[in-house]
Amino acid sequence: MANPQPINSDYRRSLLEALELFHGVNPDDVHDVLLRCERRDIGPDELLLSPGVHNEHIFIVLSGLLHVHVGSPDTDPIAVIDVGACVGEMSIIEDRDPSAFVVAAEDTHLLVMHQSVLWEMVNASHEFAKNLLVVLSERVRSHNRVIADSYGELRRYEYNATTDALTGLGNRHAMEEAFPREIRRCDQDDMPIALIMIDVDNFKDFNDHFGHIAGDRALRAVSEILRCQFRPDDLLVRYGGDEFAVLLPQVGEERAVTIANRVRSAVCGETEDSEDSLIQIPIRISMGVAAVNGSATLDSLIRSADAALYRAKRSGRNTVST
Repeated sequence: MANPQPINSDYRRSLLEALELFHGVNPDDVHDVLLRCERRDIGPDELLLSPGVHNEHIFIVLSGLLHVHVGSPDTDPIAVIDVGACVGEMSIIEDRDPSAFVVAAEDTHLLVMHQSVLWEMVNASHEFAKNLLVVLSERVRSHNRVIADSYGELRRYEYNATTDALTGLGNRHAMEEAFPREIRRCDQDDMPIALIMIDVDNFKDFNDHFGHIAGDRALRAVSEILRCQFRPDDLLVRYGGDEFAVLLPQVGEERAVTIANRVRSAVCGETEDSEDSLIQIPIRISMGVAAVNGSATLDSLIRSADAALYRAKRSGRNTVST
């Protein structure tokens, strides 16, 4: 700490009621303890607290402003410490280094209280002890809000990272995360599992003829029908472009083919776009089915289902192949 200066007693007395830790505190009760506090002045952008640097003081803002930053002093502040408020108490109570950077936003004058003085102050005044508890509880609530907000941001990031923006289905990243886990589970339980690859027939021609906006609407319509046709436990994703993939746990090849034919009929009969009179052509899909009852990998299932899908295309499209 750079050259702390003793606090003038008259100045100290006049400030007490403006400081959150001293609300309702009888000055006579803490007079002797306050004499052991110090004054510190810091300039704009001067670092007061930082993670990894041990802290033994509470800092109370007499004038000026402090900003609290997480991760780096260069990030946007997550909190502001204004006149009368304090900082540093959590690292003392928890006996841990500070968890954030505290930086002066402007010329700031501080009352500095060493941790030993803090505990003497608690013993000297019940009101001070109560105020300290209020400050600590508010800090905990504030930290919880930051954690909740951060968690919400993380969940939104995870959602965006695993969700296809056009259809709302899972994307390739979601597939690579979830499909192998389900394949391993079925293998361990000695249960069959099937993968169906689905491709919209002649979709490039559809886009060229009707435009990409109509193509996007058609893909959304197909995805909604697929979502309704499969079980909640089935894992459906947009594999890419006009191709979808669905993993069916505990389903063997014969049943998978039956399901695929039902889904193909549903798509062919229900994807006319009633919003645009130019588009009255039902969408057709081809489907390739691969199933195993035993050890398999996602790559091997994709290769087998892709080969089956290729055979469906070669045989005239709008069909299911194994």
